[in-house]
Amino acid sequence: MAAIQNRYDFVMIFDVQDGNPNGDPDAGNAPRLDPETGQGLVSDVCIKRKIRNYITARKTDSSTGVPEPRYDIYVKEKAVLNHQHMRAYEAKGLDPKASGKEKAGQVSEARAWMCQNFFDIRMFGAVMSTEINCGQVRGPVQITFSRSVDPIAGLEQALTRMAVTTEREAEKQGGDNRTMGRKEIVPYGLYVGHGFVNPFMASDTGFSEEDLDLLWEALGNMFELDRSAARGLMAARRLIVFKHESALGNAPAHKLFDRVKVSRATDPARPARSYSDYGVTVDTEGLPAGVTVEERV
Repeated sequence: MAAIQNRYDFVMIFDVQDGNPNGDPDAGNAPRLDPETGQGLVSDVCIKRKIRNYITARKTDSSTGVPEPRYDIYVKEKAVLNHQHMRAYEAKGLDPKASGKEKAGQVSEARAWMCQNFFDIRMFGAVMSTEINCGQVRGPVQITFSRSVDPIAGLEQALTRMAVTTEREAEKQGGDNRTMGRKEIVPYGLYVGHGFVNPFMASDTGFSEEDLDLLWEALGNMFELDRSAARGLMAARRLIVFKHESALGNAPAHKLFDRVKVSRATDPARPARSYSDYGVTVDTEGLPAGVTVEERV
């Protein structure tokens, strides 16, 4: 399949209600935040995980568990990455113990096979220069941290469980089998993130128009298959895509992003508790020549 020819910059807007969109394991799984502004953060890795999970569900045969050709996922739960690399060597009849010029050529072949068969490598890239070397790939799709529009208020909730894990715990508690736990939630947060699609990197990995359409689909639906008690209500609200006529681009990304404004639609003195408390506008007047705007969500 032919690689994409255009540059894209996009803005994704999503929200959470009574949940934790991305806990920080170094802070007791509390919602990530900027300590200087109090704004919530969601990492790029978190968003990429949700995209990978959606693609897995979308492109895997549920009866056999086998993914469609070209749409396997490299970074997935319980995956051993060297085992993934060995698949390339076995498929191409290569020797992972080769050296010198022969090794360089085989690494290049293995790298190309990995790009062709793993969607997330073709999209995000990967460092595969491990013991079984498949080289390195810089992906055409890059995603930033997302940041909440307003400061978030993390709430720590105490929980009880009417059971214990072991008999020793039951004896220690004298028959009272309740155990205590805690859960961190954000009452409400509206987050804005940004992304970029580079056609020059796409030509290297083979990232196609079909792949791009699947990315837009995943960004619009990634929360629908990611429900859990910890994450509350999460929803993709807007996906605003700026398409450039040329591969190099027709305007700087930051100037296009400045055209997307998120502001309070209700009294800013009262805490926001729903998406309707905000208004999102996109300035399409006087767009730079060669730039068009597409709404994907």
